[in-house]
Amino acid sequence: MSSPDAPRDHDRRRLTAGLLFGLAAALIGGLWQVATRHAVTTSLPPAELAWLRYGIPALLLAPVTWRCGLKPPTLAPRHALFLLLGAGLPFGLIAMSGTRLAPAAHMGVLMAGATPLFASALGWLLWRERIDAARGAGLALMAAGVVLLGGRSLAEAGAGGSASTVWQGDVLLLLAALLWAGYTLAFRRSGLNAWQGAALVNTWSLALLVPLVLAVEGAWPQQLFTLDAGTLAWHALSQGVVAGVLGLWTFSATVERLGAAGASAFGALVPVVSAVGGWWWLDDPLGPLDALAVAAAVAGVVLASGALALRRAAPVRAT
Repeated sequence: MSSPDAPRDHDRRRLTAGLLFGLAAALIGGLWQVATRHAVTTSLPPAELAWLRYGIPALLLAPVTWRCGLKPPTLAPRHALFLLLGAGLPFGLIAMSGTRLAPAAHMGVLMAGATPLFASALGWLLWRERIDAARGAGLALMAAGVVLLGGRSLAEAGAGGSASTVWQGDVLLLLAALLWAGYTLAFRRSGLNAWQGAALVNTWSLALLVPLVLAVEGAWPQQLFTLDAGTLAWHALSQGVVAGVLGLWTFSATVERLGAAGASAFGALVPVVSAVGGWWWLDDPLGPLDALAVAAAVAGVVLASGALALRRAAPVRAT
């Protein structure tokens, strides 16, 4: 006979695992953003970097794709479309192009910080998912961080020079956030597990690269083969293995345990990693306004991720 506390213990373990997966996904996401900005500003254009980002995971996860098939019978076509658009090649090219124009701190706040806003809005519009007070307050803080950086970029757009292109990168990053929000919502309803989701998204994306090479001049990876062995190995590891396999899997595992909105909220931790990493590694500027936007995003995740539920779920000890 099972203990009456068994369901509560199961829920608590599931929540704890979700929080740990969410933390791992956020760290990987922040490191990917810094590594991507470094790659597209020094070594490779986005179209060539995409071969590593999606080609390597597709090969590594080929056994998973073989077992589940390119189109599992239970996967609805609309969910498959949102999975591909939201985490596959379209998302990757837009995000990489955005970070080529905007600093790493902007990628962290605007893309990761805006994803929970889009996910919550889409969840409410499509499925009438309710937002409680704590999550609403957290989303408001994230929105404040997005407005701080986005507003400043627009204000500086008329200044000329590099400032005039940052807002274009910010727009692309917000579009990438919208696509990623669609992925989180579709994955929760797709019936796939985390490994299947990662395998299919990367395999579909690799398949899309073939017509892209034929249609777009410069998409063939010419510069890729001119890199020295060390640089190529670093890009392959950071893009293909860490981001393409581990990053997508840990995020999908978070969605399985915390839901789309809870998993998306963990993206607000990404700005800390991307802002500090961009400042330390890439010499990206990190002023007081940037720090304030990052702080607002981080405070928002504490309220919106459901982390506080751990304390509420803890059993009361008998005295």
